[in-house]
Amino acid sequence: MATIPRTSSPTTPIEQQAWPSVSDEMQARFREAGTKRSFKAGDSLFEVGEGNLSFFLVDEGEVNIVNRLDDHVVVCVTAGSFVGELGMLMGHKAFLAAEAASDVVLHEICAEDLRELISTVPEIADCVVGAFAARRKMLIDQGEGGISIVGDDDDRVALRLREFARRNGIPAQFVDRSDREELSSLEENCDLPPSGTAVVLSNGKILNAPDPCQLAQSLGLDLGIAADQTFDVAVVGAGPGGLAAAVYAASEGLRTVVIEDTAIGGQAGTSSRIENYLGFPQGVSGGDLAYRGQVQAIKFGVHFASPRRATALQRQADRTWLVQLEADEAIRAKTVILANGVQYRRLPIDRLQEFEGQGIYYAATELEARFCRNTTAIIIGGGNSAGQAAMFLSRYASCTYIVVRSEGLADTMSSYLSDRIMTDDRIRLVTHTELECLEGDGHLSAAVLKNNQTGETERVECRALFIMIGAVPNTKWLEGTLKLDDKGFILTGYEVNATGMETSEPGVFAVGDIRSGSVKRVASAVGEGSVVVSTVHRYLAELEQPVAAQ
Repeated sequence: MATIPRTSSPTTPIEQQAWPSVSDEMQARFREAGTKRSFKAGDSLFEVGEGNLSFFLVDEGEVNIVNRLDDHVVVCVTAGSFVGELGMLMGHKAFLAAEAASDVVLHEICAEDLRELISTVPEIADCVVGAFAARRKMLIDQGEGGISIVGDDDDRVALRLREFARRNGIPAQFVDRSDREELSSLEENCDLPPSGTAVVLSNGKILNAPDPCQLAQSLGLDLGIAADQTFDVAVVGAGPGGLAAAVYAASEGLRTVVIEDTAIGGQAGTSSRIENYLGFPQGVSGGDLAYRGQVQAIKFGVHFASPRRATALQRQADRTWLVQLEADEAIRAKTVILANGVQYRRLPIDRLQEFEGQGIYYAATELEARFCRNTTAIIIGGGNSAGQAAMFLSRYASCTYIVVRSEGLADTMSSYLSDRIMTDDRIRLVTHTELECLEGDGHLSAAVLKNNQTGETERVECRALFIMIGAVPNTKWLEGTLKLDDKGFILTGYEVNATGMETSEPGVFAVGDIRSGSVKRVASAVGEGSVVVSTVHRYLAELEQPVAAQ
């Protein structure tokens, strides 16, 4: 049997961050804020799926964190340490259970009081939030204590769920139905369906082919927001611009909620490596950058609603805004910051929809890169995202094509990327070329490329083709509410007789890629997200003034 990890002897850097030494002074603050509790050996502190979780400082004895799927102990929390995880600050339900390993004496602090401590005591904020974030990362890396996604490796439903879990920081493991050993081990603890995609929660509950929203609801990733609650700021979109706006707004005392329909990080979250972002000389993945931003936002008390799609924006009689969501939900806010970005354009190619998720992809991460191993990968597009994808995929594929309609990359890609691509013998740049058609039986097997000058075609066998062209703004739901340019991007500032990043409607702002005239870069989006908050403050101050008599 494996040795149970104990919090009293962390060895690796991430374990040391997850289980920090808690000073006597900090323990005293916890005791002052908490309620003394005693539990007998075997007593449950909380169970899988339980919400409104409390924080526990262990004074005497030990507490086991347990995976209820097979009741194995994930970690033993010893005296002087504390019980808790990142979901506690986000209002999520427990992935794992906690029970007394012996007779224990604890100090319990409810989540609301813990958030108050974090917001007022910097040392506690650094210690607790840093530990919670490290614990979540350890669970993700180990695939421990969250969910088990069961399915075929190339099944589009399973792939979508795996991507949702990965990009939203949900601990998950994938069990391929072809792996009989892993499958049999899981079947010992639950009644799996004989085929198709299923999700097994850590309490043994099974979901048959759920969509991401159904999975989120089962995990308790709900809004947790009272119907009569009004926020100062509602940020639509959790890409770099939206996360920056949320961090700056909340850090300056504004009640803030972020609404995201897909995954934290937005389009930037799919980038395998961003090398020209200030402060990361060795580069950073879009997913890591987004995770850091989310943790920072959580530290300042930002609420997250994901996955939730905004469907309409309505001004109310009291001058607040109602952001309508799917499933008849709504969020009320005094101001709205639109940061829901753009998406890659879908090509008008026959059979495209048939192969989406089955060989056609819009992101290049490790999930998709598996299909490129020892074969050919094709990337359609010549922007930075395409270049980053090519450098990443070339580590897996025997040959990586970059296909562009123009004569080269100089006008669309940063020189540091294009220089590398031109000198990398694993990457082939194909110019003046377009995608002609797709081939395959159930899964993509080949693509036909056509030279737009000579008309010549080339058939390339491949199992993974990545479309990274164009930028279609996510503004369909705003038509008729805000003024847009001829491409659908939101007009702001002087173009609509407003200031800064304010739109044609007072109290509604736009930042990042969704804004007309913006620079399509991560750093630019972050800058706009931080700068817009000063304008939000001015608007809120004006909003407090009484409406002039008519």
